[in-house]
Amino acid sequence: MDEFTLLPDLASRLFGGGVVFANDEFFAAADHLVDPAAPVFAPQTFGHKGQVYDGWETRRRRDTGTHDTAIVRLGAPGIVHGIDIDTAFFTGNYPPYASVDGCAVEGYPDPLQLAEAEWTPLVKRSPLAGDSQNLFAVDSRERLTHVRLNIYPDGGVARLRVHGEIVPDPRLLPSVFDVAAAESGARVVSCSNKFYGHPQHLLDPGLARSMGDGWETSRRRDDGNDWVLVQLAAPAVIELAELDTSHFKGNAPDSATLRGIDARTGLLDDPADWFELLPQIRLSPDTRHRFPVPVVPAATHVRLDIFPDGGMARLRLYGRPDGVVMQARYEATT
Repeated sequence: MDEFTLLPDLASRLFGGGVVFANDEFFAAADHLVDPAAPVFAPQTFGHKGQVYDGWETRRRRDTGTHDTAIVRLGAPGIVHGIDIDTAFFTGNYPPYASVDGCAVEGYPDPLQLAEAEWTPLVKRSPLAGDSQNLFAVDSRERLTHVRLNIYPDGGVARLRVHGEIVPDPRLLPSVFDVAAAESGARVVSCSNKFYGHPQHLLDPGLARSMGDGWETSRRRDDGNDWVLVQLAAPAVIELAELDTSHFKGNAPDSATLRGIDARTGLLDDPADWFELLPQIRLSPDTRHRFPVPVVPAATHVRLDIFPDGGMARLRLYGRPDGVVMQARYEATT
């Protein structure tokens, strides 16, 4: 699978993505496109308009030379690296071709304003396979706010995943915020183990909904411990840390530490360049722990070590970011 699928889905409802326009939704609503859950299917479930599908499905077109379109507002604007047009469970009714365009529009444009926007091709008209993930790498360095999915001529698409780097508008952020939040541009760089759950869940918005909505490692049978490395949204002085073990009861870590580093002046692989944010602290199962962080230098990366293994729901690091760095990154992509 392409590496870009490990990046956040900018279009996901998880970040507030939504469908703002669809020219046809006769058989199934386009809102399904941005559902973060995997598509499902129950055979022989018929409604008044036919088989019920967990996806967007348009009626059969009889006018040649036309096509169907859905416009998605990205919940987290950013740089798109790849797109997944997932036709799961659409077999005799998937579109044979599709294309995707993107645009950047400030504010909250309506469909009429978006129709007049300048759209840039992201994926040229390309063949699709039915009941499959159709993955397309995207070569773009522009920050986008909306994407437009075109299907030729009609049919059904289960999900539209728009994977990329999140680039927030610094004008819309407070002076202190969660600099480890994915929606602010933070991302997981590496981890020791992700057997049961990907560590990117640690940075997701909102509270975890279940044990499956977090990071969980396999059981260790040695003397080591598990860890995850997070690149912050911007260099920041961290003031408060939240280590959330919600839903993890018989499998929460016994304890944890937090360390930081400023990679602008230090080396990630040099232990001497790391500084302590939190000493080893005992954790309780199924609990949101909050700890004030003493005054420490600015960090670009934070490493969470859990002892010896287990599951974490969320990691929140509230701090004061370097506004100059955030503004420069934003301006470089707009």
